[in-house]
Amino acid sequence: MTPSQIRDRTPTLESVPAYLDNAASIPMRPEAVEAMLPFLTERYGNPSGAHAVSREARKAVDEARDTVAHCLGARPAEIVFTGSGTEADNLAIIGAHAVRPGPTVCSAIEHHAVLHACDALGDNRLAPVGADGVVDLDRLADLLDPSVSVVSVMLANNEVGTIEPLADVAPLVRERAPEAVLHTDAVQAFSWLDVADAAASADLVAVSAHKFGGPKGVGALVVRQGVTVRPIIHGGGQERDRRSGTHNVAGIVAMAAAMRATVEQREATVARVRELRDRLAEGLLATVPGCTETGDRASKIAGNCHVSFEGVESESLLVLLDAAGVYASAGSACASGAVDPSHVLAAMGLSRAQAIGSLRLSLGPGTTDADVDLALAVIPPAVERLRAS
Repeated sequence: MTPSQIRDRTPTLESVPAYLDNAASIPMRPEAVEAMLPFLTERYGNPSGAHAVSREARKAVDEARDTVAHCLGARPAEIVFTGSGTEADNLAIIGAHAVRPGPTVCSAIEHHAVLHACDALGDNRLAPVGADGVVDLDRLADLLDPSVSVVSVMLANNEVGTIEPLADVAPLVRERAPEAVLHTDAVQAFSWLDVADAAASADLVAVSAHKFGGPKGVGALVVRQGVTVRPIIHGGGQERDRRSGTHNVAGIVAMAAAMRATVEQREATVARVRELRDRLAEGLLATVPGCTETGDRASKIAGNCHVSFEGVESESLLVLLDAAGVYASAGSACASGAVDPSHVLAAMGLSRAQAIGSLRLSLGPGTTDADVDLALAVIPPAVERLRAS
């Protein structure tokens, strides 16, 4: 199959009515699909080998490493390829803690990949956030002391989109916990922020390819020069013995292509999507009584629209939206048949009712005016119908 045939068969945003769940995963960029295809067919070598076919694969991985390093503001030797953003977070936290054990500190709104990794180490301190979702720097400072081994504050929140003040966090860590390493989960940030600049103060930076148009199942961790992490996967010693396992050559090459395209188009994409997001948020606030916006829109990434509807359970709302062709996600998760408010919204001080009625509408590079139009046409009557019932 040729690259053009693959592109023709690749689902795009135009093939669904209104895909507004880009924070979960965005469609693969054509550049990534085209870069990936040869390594799924004729360029099948294992880059750990010594013969010509393997050397060709290794060259592709090395070139991708150069691209990823450039896009993340790192040196090629500082890039560790992983199987996901979750693995990158775990390698950062557990791997750094293994070098120098001690308490960990993270914000209360971290992704579960960070929260659960920190909790697994046994002594984790949670830094509170304000009603806007921004970490409380004074309370964070109170949790820091020379015994702390790892501090983790995400660059942008996956649920409400809040951008965290990493540049202000770093000096606190250096002053109060000088031996600690600073990690940031930049998985949600890369599509919208210049991570090379925004995460320059972090020792460890995690990203995930499928959040910016690469394939699922591949991520990367920046490990700055002078920082050591112990491997959590043992085997053949790949990635300078920091992450063993045969390289996912196709995924790595595609991730690099998606990164390059994202960086080249980011400024224009952010400006266009921010206008669409604002129109969507303002339209819902104007047409749906009892609709409130979560957090401060001015401090969010451009693709995030998070709202709550009074008197509505988002799980029921999502069923109606799905049937009408609007694909979104809830701000709450269903566990064991019970709807539990998300830890993010709880940390921000939302009531249980507000949390259960929350909706995350996340826009992406392919979101169109027609997507926003459909959402604005479908959501108000769906909310009204649920309230009436």
